This record gives sequence, C-alpha cells and structure tokens, in this order.
Amino acid sequence: MKKNVKLLDLVRQYGGIRDEIAAAIGEVMDSQYFILGPKVEKFEEAVASYCGTGHGIGTASGTDAILLALMALEIGPGDEVITTPYTFFSTVSSITRLGATPVMVDIDPATFNISPERIEEAVTERTRAILVVHLFGQTAEMDTITKIAESKGIHVVEDACQSIGALYRGRQAGSMGIAGCFSFFPSKNLGGFGDGGMVVTSDAELAARIRMLRVHGGKERYYHDVVGINSRLDALQAAVLLVKLRYLDGWSARRRGNAEYYDGRLSLVGGIEPPAVAEGCVSIYNQYVIRARDRDGLKAFLAGEGIGCEVYYPVPLHLQRCFSFLGGRKGDLPESERAAEETLALPVYPELEREEQDYVIDRITAFMSR
Repeated sequence: MKKNVKLLDLVRQYGGIRDEIAAAIGEVMDSQYFILGPKVEKFEEAVASYCGTGHGIGTASGTDAILLALMALEIGPGDEVITTPYTFFSTVSSITRLGATPVMVDIDPATFNISPERIEEAVTERTRAILVVHLFGQTAEMDTITKIAESKGIHVVEDACQSIGALYRGRQAGSMGIAGCFSFFPSKNLGGFGDGGMVVTSDAELAARIRMLRVHGGKERYYHDVVGINSRLDALQAAVLLVKLRYLDGWSARRRGNAEYYDGRLSLVGGIEPPAVAEGCVSIYNQYVIRARDRDGLKAFLAGEGIGCEVYYPVPLHLQRCFSFLGGRKGDLPESERAAEETLALPVYPELEREEQDYVIDRITAFMSR
C-alpha cells in the first residue's frame, strides 16, 4: 500500500513542543524587544557553552555567519581561501563577495568532506584561510587540517551550518578553528521559525570585531569604525531556539538510530552504498545520504511512491555558471562531480517511524532489484 513519507516533517516536531514554544514567544511579545537583546544574549551564551567556546555571536543567517567570520579576519582582494565545491552555495559565495578567490579542492569520497591531502597541495603564499565544511552532519578530518594550517600560518574557519552537535574525537563542531559558523534555517537539526545563524569563537578580539561588523561596523550607535553589514538575530528566533536547544542531543540520537537501521538494511541492497562515518566522529545526520546506481531513476521512482528524497548537490560549485570566471572545468574535481551524480538524501528526521523506514527500504529494494 502506497504511503506518504516526507523528507522532513517539522509539524511532528512542533506538536511535541508547541506549548513551550508558545510560552517563549509570548515572553518576547510581552517585552516587545525584537532585535538582539536579552533573549539573544542568553541564546548566544547557551550555544557557546554547548560548543565549549568563549563567545557566540548571533547573526541573521548561516550565510552571514560565514561572511562575518571572513570579514572579521580581514579577508579580501588578493587573498585565497581553500574550500570544497561539494557544499551549499554560500560557502563559496561568501568568499567571492569579499573579493577574495576561492580555491576549491576535491573531497574524500567516503565522507564527502574536504580532502586534507588536497588542501596541502593547494596552499600558496596568497592563502589566508581554509574554510572547512562539516557536510551532512559529520565533521571533516580536523586534526590533519589544523596541523596544515598551523604549519602554514593560516586560519581555519568551520562551516558547521549542517553540523551543530557533531563530534570529532570528543570536540564539538565549530570549536576547532578560529571560528565556527552555524545556520538555524528551519530544516536544520536546530532550526528556527525563519532564518538565523551564529558564529562561535574562543578569540575575544575576533568576537568583538564580529559583534561590531554585524551592526554596520559601529561599537556605538551612529558611530562607525568600519563598514559592516546589518545581520542581527531576532529575539523571536532566539526564544524558539532556546527551547529547541534543550532537545537537540535527543533528536540527534534518534537520527543516529534511524541511520543505523538504514545502514543495516540498505547494506544488503545491491547498487546502494550507505554513508560512512569516519573513525572518531559522531554524526548528527542532518542528511542521510546514500550513493545509488541510477540515482535519478531511483529518485523519480521514490517520488512516485510518495517518498520524499533530495539531491544535495546536483552541480558542484566549480561548475556553477556564476563561478565560471574561476576557470573550473568538468573533470577538474572528479570525486565532487561523482558525488553530485550518485548521491540521494533519504528521510531520517527524529520523528520518523520504523514502519515508514521499512516502506522506504522496501521501495528502494524493489527498484534496485529490477
């Protein structure tokens, strides 16, 4: 019998915390304090504490979190930033918006994260930073990457927009570079009721600079030291996220349980490769991404069977038209290109029922056995 299994069902999550959310929003409405303020400060402190960093700076989005971290490091024209092409658009666009040059290197085919070996080969005298992406909820190989950065005298910034709560050898995503950047877009493991983001850092001077840059570059209203941007976290978002933060680890654990169930069943299906988790890493499975023979055929089939699934990402960034000025060509980064052609994300959200997972697995098996 055909079922309807969504890729993500936020209505189920909301149903369990509706009253807490309403009370939190009510407090903001009563205060009429909507931009920054006490709720945002409390949330910044909570996230910084969760990550084990000294400071959290709320921003209007995850994109702005990345942009502000790079701005605070004074990255600009003439500088190079090494990163990955297999990621969301804002990773690379944040570099180009500052006039710097993104140097995209290939990924580890097992984890989909940036390859440390490729990073070392790409460092030049113009390299100012490595913008590491912790993709799909799993951290990159940070020990190797930070050693490379230290030996070259360059910064590591973590794009942890998909990975709040992920662990690398006991350390939280976002806490291992000079700055970590998070997104609270509604579909994230910790998602708000709109856009929102945060930078975490243990560098007090950097934190102060980011705080200044997010309010048009001024420490005092109407007095501007530098040209900043307007990127402030709303108090309503902070209130919602404070409630959800209390549930984050439990939700992530249930995602891991769902992922383990998929792993056990899908590993027996020919033409399907479940995702790998690197030794020493704990994934939060922001997405559960398989490789599949005839990925596009499988995606169309599952959609027809009522199963939500998604391709992250169909065109790696070195082949996007807007970045053609960088000179990227097909074949330059073969693992990123292969991942773009083979990967498919399946439902893995915490409230997913086992019966629904069984249906997804059954339908995948039916297609692959044809």
